[in-house]
Amino acid sequence: MARRHSRDESGLELLFDIAALLPWQVGAILALLAFSVLHWYAGTEPPVLDMKNPADSLTFMFGNVSRQVAGFLQYLLPVVLLLGSSVSFFRRWRQKDIHARVAADPTSSEVSKLNWAEFEGLVVEAFRRKGCRVVERGGAGPDGEVDLEPYLGKDKYLVQCKHWRTYQVGVAIVRELYGVMAAEGAVGGFVVASGEFTADTEAFAEGRSIKLVDSRTLKKLVGAPSPTPVTSAPAQTTPACPVCGGSMVKRPSKRGANAGGEFWGAPSTPNVAALVSDRESSPEFASDGPRRSPTERGFLIFLRRPPKRG
Repeated sequence: MARRHSRDESGLELLFDIAALLPWQVGAILALLAFSVLHWYAGTEPPVLDMKNPADSLTFMFGNVSRQVAGFLQYLLPVVLLLGSSVSFFRRWRQKDIHARVAADPTSSEVSKLNWAEFEGLVVEAFRRKGCRVVERGGAGPDGEVDLEPYLGKDKYLVQCKHWRTYQVGVAIVRELYGVMAAEGAVGGFVVASGEFTADTEAFAEGRSIKLVDSRTLKKLVGAPSPTPVTSAPAQTTPACPVCGGSMVKRPSKRGANAGGEFWGAPSTPNVAALVSDRESSPEFASDGPRRSPTERGFLIFLRRPPKRG
């Protein structure tokens, strides 16, 4: 999982951590780019030394030293980036494996077997499966601060993961998250727990943009593995003109509230029109903002679903 950077951390360790947090494909591309640039620079000819100009001696010395450093770094930096990418690849594979095990378990016993790092990995993969881009911010221990930053489009959410098997999550945790949400401009927050929440916690979260996810709700969020649904636009019949009875045709709308959409027009009766918005007829339309995929719309429905009492 992600860990906080120490002031004593070297540049190579920081580079390794960054590569481990990035998608492994990005780290591999950066490694290839670093090798190509440094290898090219190390092979260039140094400037010619002019003994009559003292400033040229400094330029000549810097050119030689920098090319020697580039010759060394052309192998070291790509190796560090590739090692970080391998960690990213393994972590992503591990998260998918944990998600598959929990999804296949009809009970919540698999969740109780996870340690805190595996629990956070499960939550990361669950949010990814709901169409979110997830930034892992977690601390280096089982009780860090904000652990995850899921993004749904431009909307930013904050997530705290609490892997407490014997304790209920108290209201102080939710209050702290609510303050961080306001400070960072997040549109919503989640507290995901392997246990349950106190009554005071549920009362505080109610009416605020905070979703409490206990073990049972997490199980529903993970869900059963299923193939990506294939959706197609619904068949649309051609309406008849109410005046002349002829078939109407689609025409682009260039102005007004329906600008960018289409409308049904009658060829022989120009004044007869029926507005048809492409956004509203599309299966990816969501009434609360931009176009959403079916997975993203399911995530929004999950956000609005009120928690069950008892």
